[in-house]
Amino acid sequence: MGILRAILKHPEDIYPLLKLKVAARYAEKQIPSQPHWAFCYIMLHKVSRSFSLVIKQLPVELRDAICIFYLVLRALDTVEDDTSVATEVKVPILMSFHRHVYDREWHFSCGTKDYKVLMDQFHHVSTAFLELGKHYKEAIEDITMRMGAGMAKFIYKEVETVDDYDEYCHHVAGLVGLGLSKLFHASGKEDVASDSLCNSMGLFLQKTNIIRDYLEDINEVPKCRMFWPRQIWSKYVDKLEDLKYEENSVEAIQCLNEMVTNSLSHVEDCLTFLSTLRDPAIFRFCAIPQVMAIGTLAKCYNNIEVFRGVVKMRRGLTAQVIDRTRNMADVYGAFFDFSCILKSKVEYKDPQVAKTLKRLEVILRTCKNSGTLNKRKSFVIKSGPNYNSTFVVVLVVLVAILLGYQSGNRT
Repeated sequence: MGILRAILKHPEDIYPLLKLKVAARYAEKQIPSQPHWAFCYIMLHKVSRSFSLVIKQLPVELRDAICIFYLVLRALDTVEDDTSVATEVKVPILMSFHRHVYDREWHFSCGTKDYKVLMDQFHHVSTAFLELGKHYKEAIEDITMRMGAGMAKFIYKEVETVDDYDEYCHHVAGLVGLGLSKLFHASGKEDVASDSLCNSMGLFLQKTNIIRDYLEDINEVPKCRMFWPRQIWSKYVDKLEDLKYEENSVEAIQCLNEMVTNSLSHVEDCLTFLSTLRDPAIFRFCAIPQVMAIGTLAKCYNNIEVFRGVVKMRRGLTAQVIDRTRNMADVYGAFFDFSCILKSKVEYKDPQVAKTLKRLEVILRTCKNSGTLNKRKSFVIKSGPNYNSTFVVVLVVLVAILLGYQSGNRT
């Protein structure tokens, strides 16, 4: 009933959701036959379903390199995230992880669920890594080494200032942007982008995740994870965990809004980076997560649910973003729409109102100046089409029958 209710409320989601489902089915059939590559692509799908869909459109050689790059860094992140691993054990692993990728026998048991499987059977990832081209391996090794060292540094150091926050996000995400640019260049399809633009691409995504995942991180057992900078949250509460308590709701919202405002400072660089890409598949691969990030920030801004549960874009809207993000006109349009949504939620009593509005105006002006806003469909549905509910129900039933038929044929 929940799915049907959502479709009745947003019938414009039906077609993109169907296309996404078909794409997911197709991706499942494209798993390589070699055991180590099969493991890598199956694991990629399990630890990041949306990423595994976007990556499928890339050329095979580049797709394989990025798949391994992602899994190596995901494994590194699993070591960092596991708060049950003692510091004296964790830090040497982080510092030497770039060498472990060359060892077909190495593995380290940590993490939970699919992440534990990834770590326990990491030899599959190493085997696949060793089959990559020389330039791909060098880029992955370099970024893994630098990221591991940065993570190790912040095992001992808390995120105190906004500069610390930017540095931490650089180590865990900005370097990913630099690494991807190197991989694109190694494939011969793109020029190497400037470090600052690559860094902003990573920081915008990472800061969005840190904001969205506040409750999950603060409730981590046996030890909470704290990535929000003290320089920001200490203006509002004595301890970071105090933001989740109902009696601090006003302060929590104000702190949240300042965190979102901080993230918006990276948008201009992200749009500049995306505008330089030439290859359509690489463009979509890079653009879709950025559009998802601005959509998530629009959802999180001024939203107390960030401190109560999970806040994310609805599945149908995610499907629309994946389906409709194909060129810079689509990107400018999406950033314009989601920035308008965010702006509509700004309250003039908020302490950061002037800074928030200033950053939003810069984004909106950049999108308007692109001259492309009239060339795409809006994500802001002001007066949706008048779908007959019976028609929608019949369509949903037909879709279910079609997918069931395809599933039966596959087995």
